[in-house]
Amino acid sequence: MAATTHTVTNQPPPLVGYDVYGTDRALREGVERHLTASAPELLGEVREELSELGRAAGSAQAQRWGALANENPPKLRTHDRYGHRIDEVEFHPAWHRLLGHAVGAGLTDAWGRPAGHLRRAAGFFVWSQAEAGHGCPVSMTHAAVPALRTDPELAAEWEPRLTSHVYEEGLRPAAQKGGVLFGMGMTEKQGGSDVRANTTAAKPLDAAGEYLLTGHKWFCSAPMSDGFLVLAQASPSGKDGLTCFLVPRVLEDGTRNVFAIQRLKDKLGNRSNASGEVEFDGTWARRVGEEGRGVRTIIGMVAATRLDCVLGSAAQMRQALTQAVHHTEHRSAFGARLIEQPLMRNVLADLALESEAATTLGLRLAAAYDAGTEQERAFLRIAVPAAKYWVTKRCTPMVAEALECLGGNGYVEESGLPRLLRESPLNSIWEGSGNVQALDVLRALQREPQALNAFLQEVGLARGADHRLDSAIKGLLTELADLEGIEARARRVVERIALVLQGSLLVRWAPPEVADTFCASRLGGDGGAAFGTLPHSLNLGALVERARIAG
Repeated sequence: MAATTHTVTNQPPPLVGYDVYGTDRALREGVERHLTASAPELLGEVREELSELGRAAGSAQAQRWGALANENPPKLRTHDRYGHRIDEVEFHPAWHRLLGHAVGAGLTDAWGRPAGHLRRAAGFFVWSQAEAGHGCPVSMTHAAVPALRTDPELAAEWEPRLTSHVYEEGLRPAAQKGGVLFGMGMTEKQGGSDVRANTTAAKPLDAAGEYLLTGHKWFCSAPMSDGFLVLAQASPSGKDGLTCFLVPRVLEDGTRNVFAIQRLKDKLGNRSNASGEVEFDGTWARRVGEEGRGVRTIIGMVAATRLDCVLGSAAQMRQALTQAVHHTEHRSAFGARLIEQPLMRNVLADLALESEAATTLGLRLAAAYDAGTEQERAFLRIAVPAAKYWVTKRCTPMVAEALECLGGNGYVEESGLPRLLRESPLNSIWEGSGNVQALDVLRALQREPQALNAFLQEVGLARGADHRLDSAIKGLLTELADLEGIEARARRVVERIALVLQGSLLVRWAPPEVADTFCASRLGGDGGAAFGTLPHSLNLGALVERARIAG
């Protein structure tokens, strides 16, 4: 009997074998725009570099690695067969292949290369779409550099290892490896984001800068890494002694440092990556920066990882959009392709708008890092936490809406959308949740007038180009002038800061249909609370066409 009922029709082909970079117009145009302004001689080199990475990210092989790494999460091995404590984390080979490709592509090497932050940000955005979980150690390793630079001797020893393009798995003395990974341990059970409540104690040794640590870390990022930056109290009283330390996993003589991994966290998403609880009990550490200045020392690392939260969420949004557009291009219902249906087109256009706004903002922040001027540093002081707050908040509803575009197919694990949805809340929590970001922006507004001036100069570059943007800027200034109850209004203020900044960037750089739709819906109030509520009179088809992966 012929199996006629098993003929497959009206299903999209696999989304595989495409250039994740080259087919993303907003990303490609943004990279070339910033490079043209800062380092035009690098245009050809960076195009080739990112297209190669984009083709790898869109390959069947990378997609398979991502699936396997999540289907086979890491396992903790506390002891070897003889009872010796080893505290090792085992990963599926696919995890190591993902990490190896990331390191080999220079995703931990931004601080010393021309236009290093821009090209690294674009690469992180591209490669994260293959699999997001392994981005944690990549991000931590990249972000450790500014903290270590507070100690020139430590930086000279460790920075070449951190920025190496060589990935070597396994625990050995760092000097014997071609490249290393770093993790971070800040939060403790009793404090969480309130790191000044940390109780881990640091006892000085006779050798200058050397200490022994005793305490715990409730969340230790990437516990399989070669080294960690951690916070501990160096003052005997525990007051005003919070200090940053470097903790190597393996000491120079080859012995294991005391680093007891108590358990790995069983997380909602981010399944491929290990996050652990660790105990220190006479753990050797080297002080980084001045004693009692731990938060100031590690803040450079935190700021860099916050930018990666923005980039990681923007990457998830772009991947979700790509999946939704691809599905609706090939799926028909009610006599037409889904992408041609007016209501679906409205949804896709709205998703495309959100994705482009996030991408454009993330690249602008990376370019500011490369510029390195006092003006740009002041701008980043407000822009990074505001972007981190808003873009990561928008990620989950956007991924959920994209999943719905696939209907029941999107709810099935094989589609990849459930993994994206589970991952989507992470960046809003990691490196300080929404309230922490909002309060950080308030501190900058209140204590650093140059930061507000830099932000206003940035958005002012688009003044007069769109009346809705001008009105939003005016409304924001009115909001900032009223300090009554400002802390309770912090989220509202920071949301407006992020939207005004996104609007300014799109008005200056995006096609008119993109900027017009953003200003109408996000700043002018002509849009609803859900995606797919854009004004029907606008050129929504152009936004959908721009989001396609046709190149």
